[in-house]
Amino acid sequence: MSLIINSLLSVAILVINIYIWIVIIAALITFVNPDPYNPIVQFLRRATEPVFGFIRQKMPFVVINGIDLSPIVVIFALNILIGILSGLYI
Repeated sequence: MSLIINSLLSVAILVINIYIWIVIIAALITFVNPDPYNPIVQFLRRATEPVFGFIRQKMPFVVINGIDLSPIVVIFALNILIGILSGLYI
């Protein structure tokens, strides 16, 4: 049973790490003016904008002088979640 739980925890941590990279790429792509009709740009926005919007709504102070710091908050929270999941290994 613990093998199954450890495998599921490993998969969850892997998925979270992949999402962290998606957040980083989405944040970096905002520095250029990408084509909004590009499928990759559309995927990045669909994958990250709901989370960024939630953070901006609950924590309006993350936007400072037009600079959006919500990706940093998301990455920080996901790293905390990885730490918690890593501590659950049996």
